[in-house]
Amino acid sequence: MGLFEGAAELGDVDYEKISRLVYRQCGICLHEGKKDLVKARLGKRLREGGFRSFSEYYRHVTTEEGTEELVAMIDSISTNVTHFFREEKHFGRLAALLPGLADEKEQRGQPGLVRIWTAGCSTGEEPYSVAMVVSECLQGRRTAYHVTATDISTRVLRTATQGVYPQERVKGVPPQLLRRYFQYGTGASEGLVRVKRELRDRITFERLNLMDAPPYRTPFDFIFCRNVMIYFDKTTQSAVVGRFYDMLEPGGHLFIGHSETLTGLEHRYRYVEPSIYRK
Repeated sequence: MGLFEGAAELGDVDYEKISRLVYRQCGICLHEGKKDLVKARLGKRLREGGFRSFSEYYRHVTTEEGTEELVAMIDSISTNVTHFFREEKHFGRLAALLPGLADEKEQRGQPGLVRIWTAGCSTGEEPYSVAMVVSECLQGRRTAYHVTATDISTRVLRTATQGVYPQERVKGVPPQLLRRYFQYGTGASEGLVRVKRELRDRITFERLNLMDAPPYRTPFDFIFCRNVMIYFDKTTQSAVVGRFYDMLEPGGHLFIGHSETLTGLEHRYRYVEPSIYRK
């Protein structure tokens, strides 16, 4: 078992402290039903760091010297579930909107740049799916594009940046896109695929906490933030979608998860269809 016999117990007081800290840091609401999950995920951090109790661990992550471990704690708590072309309808909608947007940009007398932000990008399947759709739609056009992909978890961002996945993870990718945008591993890399550099170079992966003001100066044409806000309360949701609104071009679109809605929130968007809104 290592240094100590048995696993540390997570009492109600410590759980409440950790829950409040997580909420302040990243807006994730941990209700009572998440207690066992938190105990299991942070228990590993306690063992690896040699902490005797959750109280000791909490004291550490709330000090300046515990800043790095606080990031690791948020990594452990955050849930990352995704796959290529998840909620496929959104990608069809994106493809339908791109030609008109490219026409608008090219009519201004310059090639233009389509800018897309995927917030809560997890291990990268979403931004790579977006990039494949945009690459296909803009073939032969003077308009270029760039995807900014962010997540609060440094752990998933490492996977996303590498763009390497087991072959079973790309089963949902259409065959023609697999051939065009992925390389199949051989030898020691048998059974793996990697996103080709031409696509990876179109995406910038960055750590960003959605509780913070976005550091971007130029607005985006599309923002994807799907299946992230379900972990926030309504106050946090309103604040986040407000920041997204400020970061959209006039006429820009926000895509949220199919199980999410802006109903009941204060916002300035125009409703387009379920899970899609326009500035």
